Amino acid sequence: MTIEDVATLVRRAADRAADRPAWTFDGTGETLTFGEVADRSAALARGLAGLGVRRGDRVAALLPNVPDFPLLWLALARLGAVLVPLNLNYRTHDAGHVLSDSGAKLLVTTRAHADLAERLGVPVHYTEDGTPEAEAVLDRSRPEDLLNIQYTSGTTGLPKGCLLPHRYWTSLADSMVTAFPHLDGTDVMLTCQPFSYVDPQWNVLAGLRSGAHLVVLDRFHPASFWEKVREYGVTYFYCLGLMPPLLLRMPPGPHDRDHAVRAIQCSAIPPTLHRALEERWGVPWFEAFGMTETGADLRVDPGDHDETVGTGCIGRPLPHRDVRIVGADGEPVPRGTAGEIVLRGIGLMDGYLGHEDATARAFRRGWFHTGDLGRMDERGRVYYTGRLKDMIRRSGENISAAEVEEVLLGHPAVRAAALVPVPDELRGEEAMAYVAADGAVSPADLAAYCDERLAYFKVPRYWMMRDELPMTASARVAKGELSREPGGAYDRAAR
Repeated sequence: MTIEDVATLVRRAADRAADRPAWTFDGTGETLTFGEVADRSAALARGLAGLGVRRGDRVAALLPNVPDFPLLWLALARLGAVLVPLNLNYRTHDAGHVLSDSGAKLLVTTRAHADLAERLGVPVHYTEDGTPEAEAVLDRSRPEDLLNIQYTSGTTGLPKGCLLPHRYWTSLADSMVTAFPHLDGTDVMLTCQPFSYVDPQWNVLAGLRSGAHLVVLDRFHPASFWEKVREYGVTYFYCLGLMPPLLLRMPPGPHDRDHAVRAIQCSAIPPTLHRALEERWGVPWFEAFGMTETGADLRVDPGDHDETVGTGCIGRPLPHRDVRIVGADGEPVPRGTAGEIVLRGIGLMDGYLGHEDATARAFRRGWFHTGDLGRMDERGRVYYTGRLKDMIRRSGENISAAEVEEVLLGHPAVRAAALVPVPDELRGEEAMAYVAADGAVSPADLAAYCDERLAYFKVPRYWMMRDELPMTASARVAKGELSREPGGAYDRAAR
Protein backbone atom coordinates (compact mmCIF):
# COMPACT_ATOMS: atom_id res chain seq x y z
CA MET A 1 0.00 0.00 0.00
CA THR A 2 1.35 3.42 -0.97
CA ILE A 3 2.10 5.82 1.88
CA GLU A 4 0.62 9.04 0.60
CA ASP A 5 2.91 11.69 2.11
CA VAL A 6 6.64 11.86 2.70
CA ALA A 7 6.52 12.86 6.38
CA THR A 8 4.55 9.70 7.18
CA LEU A 9 7.10 7.67 5.22
CA VAL A 10 9.88 9.03 7.44
CA ARG A 11 8.00 8.27 10.67
CA ARG A 12 7.09 4.73 9.63
CA ALA A 13 10.67 3.96 8.62
CA ALA A 14 11.84 5.08 12.08
CA ASP A 15 9.13 3.05 13.81
CA ARG A 16 10.10 -0.04 11.86
CA ALA A 17 13.89 0.10 12.10
CA ALA A 18 15.09 3.01 14.24
CA ASP A 19 18.58 1.62 14.91
CA ARG A 20 19.39 0.36 11.41
CA PRO A 21 21.59 2.46 9.08
CA ALA A 22 19.57 4.56 6.65
CA TRP A 23 22.22 6.70 4.96
CA THR A 24 25.99 6.63 4.66
CA PHE A 25 27.70 9.63 3.08
CA ASP A 26 31.03 8.51 1.70
CA GLY A 27 32.38 12.03 1.32
CA THR A 28 31.83 13.00 4.97
CA GLY A 29 32.04 9.58 6.61
CA GLU A 30 28.66 10.08 8.32
CA THR A 31 26.09 7.34 8.86
CA LEU A 32 22.57 8.12 10.07
CA THR A 33 20.09 5.55 11.33
CA PHE A 34 16.43 5.68 10.39
CA GLY A 35 15.70 6.99 13.87
CA GLU A 36 18.28 9.75 13.50
CA VAL A 37 16.86 10.73 10.11
CA ALA A 38 13.44 11.18 11.69
CA ASP A 39 14.75 13.06 14.74
CA ARG A 40 17.11 15.36 12.86
CA SER A 41 14.60 16.22 10.13
CA ALA A 42 11.98 16.99 12.80
CA ALA A 43 14.44 19.24 14.66
CA LEU A 44 15.33 21.00 11.43
CA ALA A 45 11.63 21.52 10.71
CA ARG A 46 11.30 23.30 14.04
CA GLY A 47 14.34 25.42 13.22
CA LEU A 48 12.99 26.35 9.80
CA ALA A 49 9.71 27.35 11.41
CA GLY A 50 11.75 29.57 13.69
CA LEU A 51 13.20 31.20 10.56
CA GLY A 52 9.67 31.93 9.39
CA VAL A 53 9.11 29.06 6.97
CA ARG A 54 5.43 28.17 6.78
CA ARG A 55 3.22 25.75 4.91
CA GLY A 56 3.41 26.36 1.16
CA ASP A 57 6.60 28.45 1.31
CA ARG A 58 9.30 27.72 -1.27
CA VAL A 59 12.84 27.15 0.04
CA ALA A 60 15.78 26.80 -2.34
CA ALA A 61 18.75 24.51 -1.66
CA LEU A 62 22.26 25.02 -3.03
CA LEU A 63 24.00 22.11 -1.32
CA PRO A 64 26.44 19.32 -2.20
CA ASN A 65 25.91 15.64 -1.48
CA VAL A 66 25.86 15.94 2.31
CA PRO A 67 23.17 14.99 4.86
CA ASP A 68 21.95 18.59 5.04
CA PHE A 69 20.28 18.27 1.63
CA PRO A 70 17.94 15.31 2.24
CA LEU A 71 17.35 16.41 5.86
CA LEU A 72 16.22 19.81 4.58
CA TRP A 73 13.90 18.14 2.07
CA LEU A 74 12.31 15.89 4.69
CA ALA A 75 11.99 18.82 7.10
CA LEU A 76 10.13 20.83 4.46
CA ALA A 77 7.86 17.84 3.84
CA ARG A 78 7.02 17.84 7.53
CA LEU A 79 6.18 21.56 7.42
CA GLY A 80 4.12 21.31 4.25
CA ALA A 81 6.68 23.57 2.53
CA VAL A 82 8.32 23.17 -0.89
CA LEU A 83 11.91 22.43 -1.96
CA VAL A 84 13.48 24.20 -4.95
CA PRO A 85 16.80 22.43 -5.74
CA LEU A 86 19.59 24.44 -7.38
CA ASN A 87 22.34 22.87 -9.42
CA LEU A 88 25.74 23.51 -7.83
CA ASN A 89 27.06 24.63 -11.22
CA TYR A 90 24.53 27.45 -11.46
CA ARG A 91 25.76 31.03 -11.49
CA THR A 92 23.91 34.32 -11.19
CA HIS A 93 21.88 34.06 -14.39
CA ASP A 94 20.54 30.51 -14.13
CA ALA A 95 20.29 30.51 -10.32
CA GLY A 96 18.60 33.89 -10.44
CA HIS A 97 16.05 32.64 -12.95
CA VAL A 98 15.12 29.63 -10.80
CA LEU A 99 14.85 31.69 -7.60
CA SER A 100 12.75 34.37 -9.24
CA ASP A 101 10.55 31.99 -11.20
CA SER A 102 9.87 29.73 -8.20
CA GLY A 103 9.18 32.54 -5.74
CA ALA A 104 11.66 31.11 -3.22
CA LYS A 105 11.63 33.06 0.07
CA LEU A 106 14.83 31.54 1.46
CA LEU A 107 18.05 30.03 0.12
CA VAL A 108 19.79 27.35 2.20
CA THR A 109 23.44 26.85 1.35
CA THR A 110 26.94 26.63 2.82
CA ARG A 111 29.48 29.40 3.31
CA ALA A 112 31.51 27.89 0.47
CA HIS A 113 28.86 29.40 -1.82
CA ALA A 114 28.54 32.73 -0.01
CA ASP A 115 29.93 34.81 -2.91
CA LEU A 116 27.16 33.60 -5.20
CA ALA A 117 24.44 33.42 -2.57
CA GLU A 118 24.84 37.02 -1.48
CA ARG A 119 24.36 38.24 -5.06
CA LEU A 120 21.06 36.48 -5.69
CA GLY A 121 18.73 38.85 -3.86
CA VAL A 122 17.09 36.21 -1.64
CA PRO A 123 17.47 35.83 2.15
CA VAL A 124 20.19 33.27 2.84
CA HIS A 125 20.56 30.73 5.64
CA TYR A 126 23.93 29.01 6.02
CA THR A 127 23.87 25.46 7.32
CA GLU A 128 26.95 26.17 9.47
CA ASP A 129 24.87 28.62 11.52
CA GLY A 130 22.35 26.07 12.77
CA THR A 131 18.71 27.00 13.27
CA PRO A 132 16.84 28.61 16.15
CA GLU A 133 14.81 26.55 18.57
CA ALA A 134 11.12 26.91 17.83
CA GLU A 135 7.88 25.05 18.24
CA ALA A 136 6.69 24.13 14.79
CA VAL A 137 3.19 23.32 13.68
CA LEU A 138 4.04 20.05 11.99
CA ASP A 139 1.39 19.31 9.41
CA ARG A 140 0.54 16.02 7.89
CA SER A 141 0.61 16.80 4.21
CA ARG A 142 -1.96 15.59 1.74
CA PRO A 143 -0.97 13.49 -1.30
CA GLU A 144 -1.80 16.38 -3.63
CA ASP A 145 0.26 18.95 -1.70
CA LEU A 146 3.27 20.35 -3.53
CA LEU A 147 6.68 19.12 -2.31
CA ASN A 148 9.14 20.10 -5.06
CA ILE A 149 9.51 22.63 -7.81
CA GLN A 150 12.05 20.69 -9.84
CA TYR A 151 13.57 22.58 -12.75
CA THR A 152 14.21 20.79 -16.01
CA SER A 153 15.75 22.42 -19.05
CA GLY A 154 14.87 19.80 -21.61
CA THR A 155 16.83 20.57 -24.76
CA THR A 156 15.61 24.09 -25.52
CA GLY A 157 14.53 27.26 -23.72
CA LEU A 158 14.82 28.43 -20.14
CA PRO A 159 14.37 25.80 -17.42
CA LYS A 160 10.74 25.22 -16.42
CA GLY A 161 9.64 24.29 -12.91
CA CYS A 162 7.89 20.92 -12.66
CA LEU A 163 5.31 20.91 -9.86
CA LEU A 164 5.84 17.61 -8.03
CA PRO A 165 3.38 16.71 -5.25
CA HIS A 166 3.87 14.19 -2.44
CA ARG A 167 2.04 11.53 -4.44
CA TYR A 168 4.61 11.79 -7.24
CA TRP A 169 7.38 10.84 -4.81
CA THR A 170 5.57 8.22 -2.76
CA SER A 171 4.29 6.47 -5.90
CA LEU A 172 7.84 6.32 -7.24
CA ALA A 173 9.22 4.98 -3.95
CA ASP A 174 6.43 2.44 -3.69
CA SER A 175 7.13 1.15 -7.20
CA MET A 176 10.69 0.26 -6.18
CA VAL A 177 9.31 -2.14 -3.57
CA THR A 178 6.12 -3.55 -5.10
CA ALA A 179 7.62 -3.92 -8.60
CA PHE A 180 11.08 -4.76 -9.90
CA PRO A 181 13.71 -4.35 -8.44
CA HIS A 182 11.69 -5.29 -5.31
CA LEU A 183 13.97 -3.52 -2.82
CA ASP A 184 13.86 -4.64 0.81
CA GLY A 185 15.74 -4.23 4.07
CA THR A 186 18.58 -6.51 2.95
CA ASP A 187 19.55 -4.22 0.08
CA VAL A 188 22.33 -1.66 -0.01
CA MET A 189 21.65 1.07 -2.58
CA LEU A 190 24.15 3.55 -4.02
CA THR A 191 23.74 6.94 -5.67
CA CYS A 192 26.37 9.31 -7.03
CA GLN A 193 24.37 11.96 -8.89
CA PRO A 194 24.02 15.43 -7.33
CA PHE A 195 21.09 15.78 -4.94
CA SER A 196 19.71 18.62 -7.04
CA TYR A 197 18.65 15.93 -9.53
CA VAL A 198 15.57 13.76 -9.08
CA ASP A 199 17.47 10.47 -8.86
CA PRO A 200 19.15 10.77 -5.42
CA GLN A 201 15.89 12.13 -4.02
CA TRP A 202 13.85 9.10 -5.04
CA ASN A 203 16.71 6.91 -3.84
CA VAL A 204 16.24 8.45 -0.37
CA LEU A 205 12.52 7.68 -0.38
CA ALA A 206 12.99 4.19 -1.83
CA GLY A 207 15.34 3.47 1.07
CA LEU A 208 12.83 4.78 3.61
CA ARG A 209 10.02 2.78 2.01
CA SER A 210 11.99 -0.48 1.76
CA GLY A 211 14.35 -0.28 4.74
CA ALA A 212 17.36 -0.46 2.41
CA HIS A 213 20.62 1.25 3.36
CA LEU A 214 21.52 4.10 0.97
CA VAL A 215 25.17 4.96 0.28
CA VAL A 216 25.75 8.44 -1.17
CA LEU A 217 28.96 9.33 -3.02
CA ASP A 218 30.05 12.95 -3.39
CA ARG A 219 29.86 12.54 -7.18
CA PHE A 220 30.56 10.07 -9.97
CA HIS A 221 34.20 8.96 -10.12
CA PRO A 222 34.65 6.32 -12.86
CA ALA A 223 38.05 5.17 -11.59
CA SER A 224 36.86 4.40 -8.05
CA PHE A 225 33.15 3.68 -8.60
CA TRP A 226 33.34 -0.11 -8.45
CA GLU A 227 35.74 0.06 -5.51
CA LYS A 228 33.01 1.85 -3.57
CA VAL A 229 30.45 -0.70 -4.74
CA ARG A 230 32.62 -3.46 -3.29
CA GLU A 231 33.54 -1.53 -0.15
CA TYR A 232 29.94 -0.97 0.91
CA GLY A 233 28.49 -4.29 -0.28
CA VAL A 234 26.14 -2.53 -2.68
CA THR A 235 23.39 -4.77 -4.09
CA TYR A 236 21.58 -2.27 -6.33
CA PHE A 237 22.22 1.04 -8.05
CA TYR A 238 20.67 3.26 -10.69
CA CYS A 239 22.67 5.31 -13.17
CA LEU A 240 22.36 7.31 -16.36
CA GLY A 241 23.47 6.31 -19.85
CA LEU A 242 26.47 8.65 -19.82
CA MET A 243 28.09 6.62 -17.05
CA PRO A 244 28.42 3.14 -18.62
CA PRO A 245 30.81 4.19 -21.43
CA LEU A 246 33.04 5.90 -18.87
CA LEU A 247 33.03 2.82 -16.66
CA LEU A 248 33.89 0.56 -19.59
CA ARG A 249 36.90 2.72 -20.38
CA MET A 250 38.44 1.95 -17.00
CA PRO A 251 41.10 -0.79 -17.22
CA PRO A 252 39.67 -4.30 -16.60
CA GLY A 253 40.81 -5.91 -13.38
CA PRO A 254 40.69 -9.26 -11.61
CA HIS A 255 38.05 -8.00 -9.16
CA ASP A 256 35.54 -6.75 -11.73
CA ARG A 257 33.07 -9.48 -10.78
CA ASP A 258 33.91 -9.45 -7.08
CA HIS A 259 30.81 -7.61 -5.84
CA ALA A 260 27.34 -8.19 -4.36
CA VAL A 261 25.29 -6.30 -6.97
CA ARG A 262 22.17 -8.21 -8.03
CA ALA A 263 20.66 -5.64 -10.42
CA ILE A 264 21.54 -2.37 -12.10
CA GLN A 265 18.94 -0.04 -13.53
CA CYS A 266 20.00 2.54 -16.06
CA SER A 267 18.25 5.05 -18.31
CA ALA A 268 19.48 5.21 -21.91
CA ILE A 269 21.86 2.25 -21.82
CA PRO A 270 23.88 2.53 -25.06
CA PRO A 271 22.53 -0.49 -27.00
CA THR A 272 25.89 -1.24 -28.60
CA LEU A 273 27.51 -1.45 -25.14
CA HIS A 274 24.78 -3.31 -23.26
CA ARG A 275 26.19 -6.81 -23.66
CA ALA A 276 29.73 -5.68 -22.95
CA LEU A 277 28.57 -4.12 -19.67
CA GLU A 278 27.02 -7.36 -18.53
CA GLU A 279 29.97 -9.49 -19.59
CA ARG A 280 32.44 -7.19 -17.84
CA TRP A 281 30.74 -7.12 -14.42
CA GLY A 282 28.67 -10.30 -14.57
CA VAL A 283 25.39 -8.66 -13.54
CA PRO A 284 22.28 -7.75 -15.57
CA TRP A 285 21.69 -4.13 -16.56
CA PHE A 286 17.99 -3.25 -16.81
CA GLU A 287 16.71 -0.31 -18.86
CA ALA A 288 14.33 2.09 -17.10
CA PHE A 289 12.40 5.02 -18.57
CA GLY A 290 11.14 8.04 -16.69
CA MET A 291 11.16 11.83 -16.79
CA THR A 292 11.26 14.63 -14.26
CA GLU A 293 7.67 15.33 -15.28
CA THR A 294 6.42 11.77 -14.88
CA GLY A 295 8.57 9.88 -12.36
CA ALA A 296 8.62 6.12 -12.89
CA ASP A 297 7.04 4.89 -16.12
CA LEU A 298 8.52 1.83 -17.84
CA ARG A 299 11.07 -0.80 -16.86
CA VAL A 300 12.59 -3.95 -18.23
CA ASP A 301 12.27 -6.74 -15.67
CA PRO A 302 13.98 -10.15 -15.42
CA GLY A 303 11.26 -11.81 -17.52
CA ASP A 304 12.10 -9.65 -20.55
CA HIS A 305 15.77 -9.00 -19.91
CA ASP A 306 17.47 -11.76 -21.87
CA GLU A 307 15.50 -11.13 -25.06
CA THR A 308 16.01 -7.38 -25.04
CA VAL A 309 19.70 -6.82 -24.29
CA GLY A 310 21.04 -4.31 -26.79
CA THR A 311 17.70 -3.74 -28.53
CA GLY A 312 16.80 -0.33 -27.10
CA CYS A 313 13.84 -1.84 -25.26
CA ILE A 314 12.73 0.36 -22.35
CA GLY A 315 10.31 -2.19 -20.95
CA ARG A 316 6.67 -2.30 -20.03
CA PRO A 317 4.63 0.21 -18.04
CA LEU A 318 4.56 -0.05 -14.26
CA PRO A 319 1.24 -1.00 -12.62
CA HIS A 320 0.37 2.64 -11.91
CA ARG A 321 1.12 3.80 -15.45
CA ASP A 322 -0.61 3.45 -18.85
CA VAL A 323 1.38 3.92 -22.07
CA ARG A 324 0.42 4.39 -25.71
CA ILE A 325 2.28 4.99 -28.96
CA VAL A 326 0.38 7.61 -30.93
CA GLY A 327 0.60 9.40 -34.25
CA ALA A 328 0.44 13.12 -34.95
CA ASP A 329 -3.36 12.99 -34.56
CA GLY A 330 -3.05 11.60 -31.03
CA GLU A 331 -4.54 8.25 -32.02
CA PRO A 332 -2.78 4.94 -31.28
CA VAL A 333 -0.66 3.57 -34.11
CA PRO A 334 -0.41 -0.16 -35.02
CA ARG A 335 1.99 -2.33 -33.03
CA GLY A 336 5.50 -2.10 -34.43
CA THR A 337 4.92 1.40 -35.84
CA ALA A 338 6.91 4.30 -34.44
CA GLY A 339 5.08 7.17 -32.81
CA GLU A 340 5.16 9.41 -29.75
CA ILE A 341 5.23 7.80 -26.31
CA VAL A 342 2.35 9.16 -24.20
CA LEU A 343 1.60 8.34 -20.56
CA ARG A 344 -1.10 8.64 -17.92
CA GLY A 345 -1.70 7.43 -14.36
CA ILE A 346 -0.99 8.48 -10.81
CA GLY A 347 2.21 10.18 -9.71
CA LEU A 348 2.67 12.62 -12.59
CA MET A 349 3.63 16.25 -12.14
CA ASP A 350 0.86 18.78 -11.70
CA GLY A 351 2.21 20.95 -14.52
CA TYR A 352 4.87 23.55 -15.31
CA LEU A 353 4.95 26.51 -12.93
CA GLY A 354 3.66 29.63 -14.69
CA HIS A 355 3.51 27.91 -18.07
CA GLU A 356 -0.14 27.08 -18.58
CA ASP A 357 0.25 26.80 -22.37
CA ALA A 358 3.19 24.40 -22.07
CA THR A 359 1.26 22.36 -19.49
CA ALA A 360 -1.77 22.18 -21.81
CA ARG A 361 0.44 21.10 -24.72
CA ALA A 362 2.05 18.39 -22.59
CA PHE A 363 -1.25 17.05 -21.23
CA ARG A 364 -3.45 16.59 -24.28
CA ARG A 365 -6.58 14.44 -24.36
CA GLY A 366 -5.77 13.11 -20.90
CA TRP A 367 -2.27 11.87 -21.80
CA PHE A 368 1.17 13.32 -21.07
CA HIS A 369 3.10 13.72 -24.33
CA THR A 370 6.74 12.88 -23.67
CA GLY A 371 8.22 14.15 -26.93
CA ASP A 372 10.00 10.79 -27.16
CA LEU A 373 9.48 8.38 -30.04
CA GLY A 374 9.05 4.65 -29.62
CA ARG A 375 7.34 1.56 -30.92
CA MET A 376 5.50 -1.20 -29.09
CA ASP A 377 5.83 -4.89 -29.93
CA GLU A 378 3.05 -7.45 -29.82
CA ARG A 379 3.86 -8.28 -26.20
CA GLY A 380 3.49 -4.70 -25.02
CA ARG A 381 7.18 -3.90 -24.72
CA VAL A 382 8.27 -0.41 -25.77
CA TYR A 383 11.43 0.38 -27.73
CA TYR A 384 12.93 3.87 -27.73
CA THR A 385 13.63 5.26 -31.21
CA GLY A 386 14.44 8.95 -30.69
CA ARG A 387 13.03 12.39 -29.98
CA LEU A 388 9.94 13.72 -31.74
CA LYS A 389 11.66 17.00 -32.59
CA ASP A 390 15.03 15.35 -33.11
CA MET A 391 14.57 14.44 -36.75
CA ILE A 392 16.55 16.01 -39.58
CA ARG A 393 14.94 16.18 -43.02
CA ARG A 394 17.66 16.02 -45.70
CA SER A 395 16.68 15.86 -49.37
CA GLY A 396 13.43 14.14 -48.47
CA GLU A 397 15.11 11.57 -46.20
CA ASN A 398 14.45 11.50 -42.45
CA ILE A 399 17.55 11.20 -40.28
CA SER A 400 17.10 10.16 -36.65
CA ALA A 401 19.52 12.11 -34.50
CA ALA A 402 19.40 9.34 -31.89
CA GLU A 403 20.51 6.72 -34.41
CA VAL A 404 23.53 8.71 -35.58
CA GLU A 405 24.44 9.64 -32.00
CA GLU A 406 24.30 5.97 -31.02
CA VAL A 407 26.75 5.09 -33.78
CA LEU A 408 29.11 7.88 -32.75
CA LEU A 409 28.98 6.80 -29.11
CA GLY A 410 30.13 3.37 -30.26
CA HIS A 411 33.48 4.86 -31.28
CA PRO A 412 36.01 4.18 -28.50
CA ALA A 413 37.19 7.81 -28.39
CA VAL A 414 33.78 9.50 -28.26
CA ARG A 415 32.45 10.63 -24.86
CA ALA A 416 29.40 12.60 -25.98
CA ALA A 417 27.72 13.36 -29.28
CA ALA A 418 24.80 15.40 -30.54
CA LEU A 419 23.30 15.82 -33.99
CA VAL A 420 21.51 19.04 -34.93
CA PRO A 421 19.97 20.34 -38.17
CA VAL A 422 21.58 23.10 -40.22
CA PRO A 423 19.51 24.99 -42.82
CA ASP A 424 20.54 24.24 -46.40
CA GLU A 425 19.14 25.89 -49.53
CA LEU A 426 19.54 22.79 -51.70
CA ARG A 427 18.61 19.96 -49.34
CA GLY A 428 16.38 21.72 -46.82
CA GLU A 429 18.54 20.63 -43.91
CA GLU A 430 21.99 19.18 -43.39
CA ALA A 431 23.24 17.37 -40.30
CA MET A 432 25.91 18.80 -38.03
CA ALA A 433 27.55 16.65 -35.38
CA TYR A 434 28.94 18.03 -32.13
CA VAL A 435 31.42 15.62 -30.60
CA ALA A 436 33.45 15.49 -27.39
CA ALA A 437 36.20 12.92 -27.80
CA ASP A 438 39.45 11.75 -26.26
CA GLY A 439 42.72 11.56 -28.15
CA ALA A 440 43.55 12.77 -31.63
CA VAL A 441 40.49 11.47 -33.46
CA SER A 442 39.55 13.82 -36.31
CA PRO A 443 36.24 14.68 -37.97
CA ALA A 444 37.41 12.82 -41.07
CA ASP A 445 38.07 9.74 -38.94
CA LEU A 446 34.59 9.92 -37.42
CA ALA A 447 32.95 10.49 -40.79
CA ALA A 448 34.71 7.42 -42.15
CA TYR A 449 33.57 5.45 -39.07
CA CYS A 450 29.97 6.51 -39.76
CA ASP A 451 30.32 5.70 -43.48
CA GLU A 452 30.91 2.07 -42.58
CA ARG A 453 27.80 1.88 -40.41
CA LEU A 454 25.17 4.23 -41.81
CA ALA A 455 23.48 5.06 -45.09
CA TYR A 456 25.36 7.81 -46.88
CA PHE A 457 22.64 10.41 -46.32
CA LYS A 458 22.80 9.92 -42.52
CA VAL A 459 26.50 10.73 -42.22
CA PRO A 460 26.87 14.31 -40.92
CA ARG A 461 28.22 16.90 -43.32
CA TYR A 462 29.40 19.34 -40.65
CA TRP A 463 31.51 18.47 -37.60
CA MET A 464 32.23 20.49 -34.47
CA MET A 465 34.78 19.06 -32.03
CA ARG A 466 34.50 20.23 -28.41
CA ASP A 467 36.20 19.43 -25.10
CA GLU A 468 32.77 19.10 -23.48
CA LEU A 469 29.13 19.41 -24.56
CA PRO A 470 26.52 21.30 -22.50
CA MET A 471 24.29 18.93 -20.55
CA THR A 472 20.80 19.12 -19.08
CA ALA A 473 19.95 18.00 -15.54
CA SER A 474 18.74 14.68 -16.96
CA ALA A 475 22.17 14.08 -18.55
CA ARG A 476 21.10 14.75 -22.10
CA VAL A 477 22.99 17.10 -24.36
CA ALA A 478 21.37 20.54 -24.12
CA LYS A 479 20.93 20.97 -27.86
CA GLY A 480 19.28 24.34 -27.39
CA GLU A 481 22.71 25.70 -26.41
CA LEU A 482 24.36 24.44 -29.62
CA SER A 483 24.65 26.73 -32.62
CA ARG A 484 22.91 25.72 -35.86
CA GLU A 485 25.39 27.74 -37.93
CA PRO A 486 28.16 25.76 -39.65
CA GLY A 487 30.73 28.55 -39.47
CA GLY A 488 33.98 27.16 -38.11
CA ALA A 489 32.88 23.54 -38.57
CA TYR A 490 34.71 20.91 -40.58
CA ASP A 491 32.74 20.52 -43.83
CA ARG A 492 32.99 16.96 -45.03
CA ALA A 493 31.76 17.83 -48.50
CA ALA A 494 34.46 20.49 -48.99
CA ARG A 495 37.13 18.45 -47.15
